[in-house]
Amino acid sequence: MEVERFASTPFGRARRTLGRHGYIAYFPRTIPRALDISTENLLRLADAEAALGRLAGAGRLLPHPHLLVRPYLRREAVASTRIEGTQASLVDVFDAEASQQPPTADVEEVVNYVRAMEVGLQRLAELPLSTRLIREMHAEILAGVRGRDRQPGELRSTQNWIGPPGATIETATFVPPPPDELDDLLSDLERFVHERPTLPPLVQAALVHYQFETIHPFLDGNGRLGRLLVVFFLVIRKRLQEPLLYLSPYLEIRRDDYYAALQGVRERGDIARWLQLFLDGVRVQAADAVVRAERLTDLREEYRARARSITRGTANALVDLAFEHPVLNARLVESRLAVTRPAALTALRQLAEAGVLSEISGGPRGQLRWRAEEVLRVLVEEQQVP
Repeated sequence: MEVERFASTPFGRARRTLGRHGYIAYFPRTIPRALDISTENLLRLADAEAALGRLAGAGRLLPHPHLLVRPYLRREAVASTRIEGTQASLVDVFDAEASQQPPTADVEEVVNYVRAMEVGLQRLAELPLSTRLIREMHAEILAGVRGRDRQPGELRSTQNWIGPPGATIETATFVPPPPDELDDLLSDLERFVHERPTLPPLVQAALVHYQFETIHPFLDGNGRLGRLLVVFFLVIRKRLQEPLLYLSPYLEIRRDDYYAALQGVRERGDIARWLQLFLDGVRVQAADAVVRAERLTDLREEYRARARSITRGTANALVDLAFEHPVLNARLVESRLAVTRPAALTALRQLAEAGVLSEISGGPRGQLRWRAEEVLRVLVEEQQVP
């Protein structure tokens, strides 16, 4: 890492560590509690807040917002892990969850991300957003997948660095702070999350993500966990009742800009560029989430209308289940709806006849699957990012 590239700013500075084998690392300062925000970014903040407000309102008005949380979370998980190099698609994930076969390595990373989010949200009822909770979520992210040998759930005790393949600590693009700096930096991050705010919540969320990525407290999985913290922060600050906002699809499309904006804060203190990217991402993703929610809500009403000709009560419950799990099998329906195998198969086939589901053949009876193709189409459709 070239120390000449890094100015001393309110966000930190680069310097050589002490000792015989010293190296250049970046030493973050505590998170600023006040910022000069440009007029352009104040306008972006107003637009992002308005879009987030519309999403929060849509979440309150939806008859069953939990039906969207699950598929939205999987969209986020797929995009976030793809930023880190996986190739799994959203359909791959839904197929794997409905299958009795072991998932591929890439799909398992996505599933772990989903589990970390779900575990973290449950634990928020018992724990504050804290280093302890972050460590628990990190253990879920790396359980049994690539990086499982890199101390899941444990703060790093050795130095890490970021750079192209084959980079050394001397040639790295960025070297996070040494391990003995982590406790104080993470304690400050906790205080910042919970103390009385002096900045707008979205600006705070941008700073939380930046600081966590800069601290880089784990040997692996920091990017995925740092992106999860954004929605967690907005939930605990009650800006969202349901975790329906996910930034990773936006950041995946703009991956180079994303990394450059974070690095710009470290090297030049250029917080304006990071806020611009972050606030634009919130605005775009909140608007996208509302549009998809409206389309899925309309589709649910259409499906329920198609199911009215089916007298068995399982059919209506199965319509809702198809939004949580757009790929279904009899085993899953049995478990979730507490019905027998024959009742599950009957309901699946009836909804297929009504045009709600499509049967996917190619295996023994237990391996048959049914897809809600129109639901999947809404979820996987690529968004247009300006």
